[in-house]
Amino acid sequence: MTAEHITFIGGGNMASSLIGGLIADGYDPQTLTVSEPDAAKRGALTERFGVRTCATNREALAGSATAVLCVKPQAARAVCRDLGPAVTRDRPLLISIMAGVSEASIQTWIGHPVAVVRTMPNTPAMIQSGAIAMHASPEVDDDQRNRAETIMRACGLARWVADESLVDVATAVSGSGPAYFFRLMEAVEQAGIDLGLDPEDARLLTIQTALGAARMAIESDDPPRRLRERVTSPGGTTERALAVLDQGGFGPLVERAIAAARLRATELSKILAEEP
Repeated sequence: MTAEHITFIGGGNMASSLIGGLIADGYDPQTLTVSEPDAAKRGALTERFGVRTCATNREALAGSATAVLCVKPQAARAVCRDLGPAVTRDRPLLISIMAGVSEASIQTWIGHPVAVVRTMPNTPAMIQSGAIAMHASPEVDDDQRNRAETIMRACGLARWVADESLVDVATAVSGSGPAYFFRLMEAVEQAGIDLGLDPEDARLLTIQTALGAARMAIESDDPPRRLRERVTSPGGTTERALAVLDQGGFGPLVERAIAAARLRATELSKILAEEP
């Protein structure tokens, strides 16, 4: 698809997801380089994808117009400082998938206000079904913006947010979101078992129901509220079950949970920025 070179700093699960998605979209594996200090992981990446690998970040970054920062947030400071001279000299676009690390922190550690796109993928990105929020620093130009969106779309849905603070909101909604749905699925499955279903039947019925509901929501122009109303017959079983959820404060409880997750995301961002 393109001869433009992309470097991945870190070769973990999310980097592998992006690489797999890009190759599926037509990218030449030889235009993708991964920096990974673990020799076994480098060998596995080369065998699986046919990409180039390097043991050091600076070697991997040489000649790349884009660097995707895929390291753990705790390593962000050291990695950015190590890359600082090369990034300041060559001015590649930096795409961060590091949770809780602000654009300002990245630029401070790099030592220069370079172009940064901050993203928040979620775990379904590992199967190219992610929901990814994105925000661009003022230094990002239109070409870099399009480049970042193309890369992140390899893992699923990518949406730009107008303010960086909204990345923390997206962290609470979609970043942590899979766990909310897993928790609901867990409860529904257990209820089925407690009421007499075979455990495997309860599991499969719950999973398929969740998949079906998600597909209906994706393929419909109607909001979830309208879809819910359509399957809630007056006086029926669904209405009775929803009444119990409402009596228990289901909606406000979910809102409080997401607000708490958003607050924690903001706290973690500040902690990472302030750590020596």
